[in-house]
Amino acid sequence: MGAGVDQVVTEQLLPEATDVVIIGGGIIGVSTALTLAERGISVVLFEKGKIAGEQSSRNWGWCRQQGRDPRELPLIVESLRLWKDMNRRVESETGFQQCGIASLSSNAADLALHEEWLGIARIHGIDSRLVLQKELDKLLPGRAAQYAGALYTPSDGRAEPAQAVPAMAQAAQRCGASLLQNTAVRGIETQAGSVSGVVTEKGRINCDVVVLAGGVWSRLFCTPLGIDLPQLKVVSSVLRTRPLPGGPEVSVSGRGFTFRKRLDGGYSIAHGEVIHFDLVPDSFRLLSCFLPLAWMAKRELRFRISNRFVKEWREPKMWSLDEVSPFEKARVLDPAPLPQVLDSALRNLKTAYPFFQGLEVAEKWAGMIDVTPDAVPIISNVAHLPGLFLATGFSGHGFGIGPAAGQLAADLVLGTPTDLDPTPFALSRFRGGSKIRLLAGI
Repeated sequence: MGAGVDQVVTEQLLPEATDVVIIGGGIIGVSTALTLAERGISVVLFEKGKIAGEQSSRNWGWCRQQGRDPRELPLIVESLRLWKDMNRRVESETGFQQCGIASLSSNAADLALHEEWLGIARIHGIDSRLVLQKELDKLLPGRAAQYAGALYTPSDGRAEPAQAVPAMAQAAQRCGASLLQNTAVRGIETQAGSVSGVVTEKGRINCDVVVLAGGVWSRLFCTPLGIDLPQLKVVSSVLRTRPLPGGPEVSVSGRGFTFRKRLDGGYSIAHGEVIHFDLVPDSFRLLSCFLPLAWMAKRELRFRISNRFVKEWREPKMWSLDEVSPFEKARVLDPAPLPQVLDSALRNLKTAYPFFQGLEVAEKWAGMIDVTPDAVPIISNVAHLPGLFLATGFSGHGFGIGPAAGQLAADLVLGTPTDLDPTPFALSRFRGGSKIRLLAGI
C-alpha cells in the first residue's frame, strides 16, 4: 500500500432515506458528494473499504492538462481552477501546487508530436509551449542525458492524493453529507422501472438517485443490472523516496521514468511507459471493443496471466441482495508492485539525472486503474434505468480531473445547466455499433 492515507472518521448508522446515494469513496465519488452537499442536497456515500483506499491514493498525484485527449481538456481546465482554491474550500492542506510539467523529447520526431498537440492546447487557451535545449537547461538543470527539447506546461500542477481526497471527504461531511466506510452496497432496487433505493450489507436506504463511482468495481456492479459496462483494469506500480533536498520542482516524464516532488521533499517515481494488463475472462468478452486501444498502446502493454484469471472466472456475476456480495469479500484491492518495472524506472532516472543517485526508497506500491475502450471516462446517465448515473472508467486520469468530474456528475444528477459538455462522456457512445474514437494525446 502507498504512503499512509489520512483517516476519515465516518458514520456507523444507516439513514432511512436520502436524495442521492454515491457508491465509491475515491476522488470521483467524494468530489460528487462534496459538490452536492455544498448545494444543499441530501447525500450518503458508501465505501466498501476505506475512503481513498484504492487508486485514488495510489496515483502519481499529477494534475495535468498536458497531452490530454481533447475531449478531456475542458474537464482538466475547470479542475485546475477548482484545485487552485481547494485548500480554502476544504479548509485543509491538499498539497496542490502549480509546479509545471515537462515531457522530455529524445529526438525531433518526439518534438513534432508535441508540436502537433500544441494546436489543440491553443484552442483551449492552455499555456503549453515547446522548450528547446537552451531553455531546457535552465528549466531542468543537472541532467546528464541530452534531449532535443520538451513540451512544458507551467500551469500544470500536483497534489497529494493520500491527503487531498480525505480532506475533501471531511469537507463534504461538514457540509452535511453522510459517509459510511466498510459498508458495501450489494445492489439497487427499483420501482416502476426507476431507482427506488439501494441495499447495503447493513440494510436498505431509500433514494431516487444513485451515482456509481466504483472505479474498477463498476463493471461487476453493473452486471446484475443488465448493463454491459465496457471497462477493464490495468496495474500501475509506483514508489516514493525519502526527502531529497534541492531537487527539481517541475514534474517530469522522460524515456522510461516519471517523477514529481512530494510535500515532504521526497519524490513519487514511476516508469510511465509500461502498462501491465492481467488477462482475465473479461479481456476476451470485451476484446473487439478494446482492440483499437490495445493496438495504439502496443509498445507499452505487457500482457500476463496471473491468479486473477481464475479468481474472476469464479467470481459470481449475479447474487441475491440478502446474501454476501463480492464487494464484501475484497474490501481493498492491494496488488503487489512490479519490482522489475520500478527497478527499470530507477535506472533510467539515475542515468538521466545524477541528482537521484543517492535516493533512498521509502515505499513501493501498486494500484488498479479502470480503463474504457477510448481511455476517456464515462460520466453519464443510464437510459434504461432512470435515476442511475455512472462516473467511472477514468483510465488513470481521475485524480487530476476529479474535482470537475464530480461537479459534472452533480450537474447531471440535478439537471442543472453546465458549462462542461457531457456528450463526450456518455455511455451511449459505446452502443449501437458506434465507432470508438481514439484521440489520445502524448
